[in-house]
Amino acid sequence: MPKVMAQPDANTGRRRGRRVTTSLSEINVIPLVDVMLVLLIIFMVAAPMMQKGVEVNLPVSRRADKLSNTDPIYVTVPKSYRQDGRVFLIGAHAGSGKEEEGIPIDVLGERMRQEMQGRTDKQVFLRGDGEVQLNELMDVFGRLKEAGVEKIGVVAQERRAKK
Repeated sequence: MPKVMAQPDANTGRRRGRRVTTSLSEINVIPLVDVMLVLLIIFMVAAPMMQKGVEVNLPVSRRADKLSNTDPIYVTVPKSYRQDGRVFLIGAHAGSGKEEEGIPIDVLGERMRQEMQGRTDKQVFLRGDGEVQLNELMDVFGRLKEAGVEKIGVVAQERRAKK
């Protein structure tokens, strides 16, 4: 709070006018906040630069998808899934080649548990028709995870360039 002090006159000893002085016990907060904001910005910019990761040279392979000796299992969700609740397993039978088998969605979990018992790679590729809704595809995805499938790859076609 500013104090009002009277000044004495040099000749008569009388006080001439009033002079306003400020007390030094108060801290001006605005420059402090400015300095703190500048320091905050400096640390926010510098922090990501200080993080270091471990550099790893990964092996390169021409056919990385053929690491296992077993045939891949494809689960196809057709457009008719909404009406009949059936999905198709391709390559799920040992020794049967690329045979397709339509099975109800309720049996999919048990069927995948049986297939995953003898496999070292618990991996399935999931294919869905373009008209299948996402919630239907996620239902099949969840059932595969419950059946013990560790990795599920979603198969898509490469986008063709428009002419």
